[in-house]
Amino acid sequence: MKNKAASSFLKIGLSLILVICGSVYVYMRCVADESGAPDKELYEQVELFADAITIVQSDFVEEIEPKKLVYGALEGLLSSLDGYSHFMDPDDFKEMEIDTKGEFGGLGIEIGIRDSILTVIAPIDGTPAEKAGLKAGDRIVKIEGKLTRGLNLTDAVKKLRGKPNTKVTITVLREGEEKLLDFTIVRSIIKLKSIKTVRIIDKTIGYIKLIEFQERTGRELAKKISGLKKDGMEALILDLRNNPGGLLDASYAVSDNFLPEGKVVVSLKGRVPAQNKVYISTGKQSFTDFPMVVLVNKGSASASEIVAGAIQENQRGIILGTKTFGKGSVQTIIPLKDGSAVRLTTAAYYTPKGRSISNTGITPDVEVKLRQEKKVIEKTGDVFDKIESKEEEKEKKKEVTKEEIIYDNQMQAAIDMLRGILFYKQGKEQI
Repeated sequence: MKNKAASSFLKIGLSLILVICGSVYVYMRCVADESGAPDKELYEQVELFADAITIVQSDFVEEIEPKKLVYGALEGLLSSLDGYSHFMDPDDFKEMEIDTKGEFGGLGIEIGIRDSILTVIAPIDGTPAEKAGLKAGDRIVKIEGKLTRGLNLTDAVKKLRGKPNTKVTITVLREGEEKLLDFTIVRSIIKLKSIKTVRIIDKTIGYIKLIEFQERTGRELAKKISGLKKDGMEALILDLRNNPGGLLDASYAVSDNFLPEGKVVVSLKGRVPAQNKVYISTGKQSFTDFPMVVLVNKGSASASEIVAGAIQENQRGIILGTKTFGKGSVQTIIPLKDGSAVRLTTAAYYTPKGRSISNTGITPDVEVKLRQEKKVIEKTGDVFDKIESKEEEKEKKKEVTKEEIIYDNQMQAAIDMLRGILFYKQGKEQI
């Protein structure tokens, strides 16, 4: 009897809340929609939710804290939308804010949900995940021996992260492999650097490796390019392989460095008109006086794809490598009043020519599949070692040093292409 009374009281309270929310909802819809016709179906479905939460609260075998009940409902709501939207409780939200400062403990992978399976978008260069051999597109089917079926992004991140120097074992399903692969990875502090490598290769060809798009990436990149030009750079390779993305504004700033004024970089389209936006290049940096090749692969996602699409469709450079990941959506972090937050997909982005790359990716102008080879060079002592007496040789250990050179055929293809362009350009100037 007591439970029924409590249940009735709870249901009345929820009904009152629904009436208030419904009234606000009707008002907002009437203001936003000239027809003034509210979406009655949504209000009816919310009533179902009220019924269900009332039943759980009153009849479930154990008493559930209301906040836990609501948080669980919100997690289910957000994770059912797509592979990138999810709910963050206050602790998760604080942790995410710490992450954006560029340092955290974990494996060094960007993950998402694709086809309802936890998927590696890209391993970040130089991190434990990359060194262990994880690859873009790997499907994480187990964490510590437990299936990841139904696991949302928030819970997956919690399981994968941990204190530095602790181990976690993940099992992946990899395309082309007949059996599941196990990786035991030691967690470490992940320090996110936007620009990893800047150097001159082959005398006049500059090389820049970008591993993530952060707030200052565009400005830092401009300084690095200016430095390379002072060192004699005449062409550039921009390496976006295994770059999982980052900030949308940073991808615009990077693209803006290479385009003349007035070119479309990317456009956003959402349900709300305020979410629609077209990003146009300013031409302020205007590094447009040298040929360039952009390297991409399956691990190039989101912001990387924005840059690749802008360079490709504005005919500023050549895209070389393999097809990119295909993450063509924008997520917005919306804080809630109790310190929690919603990470919600609010818009899709499109290339300058209006192409959506969601689940399709950017197809390179020149497709080159990666074939890396490690060459070990042994260096012994000088020629005088060979004419020493046998007794001295017994006492002396022969010095042998080993140097590993990784042959990267995609990089070599980019170098060869730029060599040809520079040769042709010099020939025209001499005519």
